Amino acid sequence: MILAHLANFAHVPAPLAMLFQTEAPAVGFSPVQLFHNMGWPAICIVVVLFVMSIWSLAVMIDRALYFSAARKQSREFAPKVAGALKDGRLDEAIKLGDRSKKSHLAEVVTAGLQEFRSFGSGGNITEEQVESSQRALERSEAIVHAKLKRGLGGLATIGSTAPFIGLLGTVIGILNAFQAIATQKTSGIGAVAGGISEALVTTAFGLFVAIPAVMTFNYFTNKVEAFDVEMDNSSSELVDYFIKQSHR
Repeated sequence: MILAHLANFAHVPAPLAMLFQTEAPAVGFSPVQLFHNMGWPAICIVVVLFVMSIWSLAVMIDRALYFSAARKQSREFAPKVAGALKDGRLDEAIKLGDRSKKSHLAEVVTAGLQEFRSFGSGGNITEEQVESSQRALERSEAIVHAKLKRGLGGLATIGSTAPFIGLLGTVIGILNAFQAIATQKTSGIGAVAGGISEALVTTAFGLFVAIPAVMTFNYFTNKVEAFDVEMDNSSSELVDYFIKQSHR
């Protein structure tokens, strides 16, 4: 009798056997294997994220080099031009600015000095001459500000959209997992492993692209704000210099 009951348990119905199915096709988790397990929609999403990562990396390197050169040249330019203006050597001050091509301070100050010199060195300094120089400083500040922010808009766009692009890959991966369950008529882990791995890879890649982009965007934005303050201070000091010269 006992042997007969054991024989009956051995013949488990097929639907019940699928619930206890443990055998599953092997799914590798190396980058190459994960890439081969992806469908075309997920591959397209990964390619888009890869292009975005290269773009953001290029912007990061470009801005880091530009800001470093601007800071270095401005530190060298500021004391030299101050000494030249103190001694009344206007032409030498302009030449110093022309030699500091990447300095944000040099570009702004030189624009004001050139406008001031365009009125000629003879005669008294008029109020119109000072106002015209001040407007030249303001125009130059706006131009330099745009140069400093070049590429940061793209960096912000990448930082804000990359997680959502990765989320799209996640949705596609989950849909593929459910489709595999419906196709194979099994609930074993092997049926959903490919889709789940596809979903997780695109999510991770999206975050990997977005996090550095957001961090560097905030860092460079703070740098630009600091440069703006320096340009405003330099412009104010130069206008004060012009006013003092007009009262002599």
